[in-house]
Amino acid sequence: MAIAAGDLRERVVIERATYTENEFNEPVETWATYISRRARREDSGSGEKEAAGQVGAFLMARFAIRRDALVDGIKPTDRISYGGAHWNIKEMKQLRENARYLEITAVKDLD
Repeated sequence: MAIAAGDLRERVVIERATYTENEFNEPVETWATYISRRARREDSGSGEKEAAGQVGAFLMARFAIRRDALVDGIKPTDRISYGGAHWNIKEMKQLRENARYLEITAVKDLD
């Protein structure tokens, strides 16, 4: 399915971790906005995971964003803030049907 500018209905914020030091000189991770863009979102799966003896649910989605110099600077360690949740980036690749878009696969915990 080809993508058009009208398909970019969702607003996503890409956040990047930064580190500061607290009053005890310990590193503290904080997240700040890297870029905000319009995107197309498609759910691509859901499931359950088991970690530390607990079971949790997750949702996976693909976000398509028009590429530019800042979008090409997105790193796998960044995250997406969308719909009141944080989505961890799992994969990034050029959109198959249109090289002008970056497809980001991300997951969020449903717990």
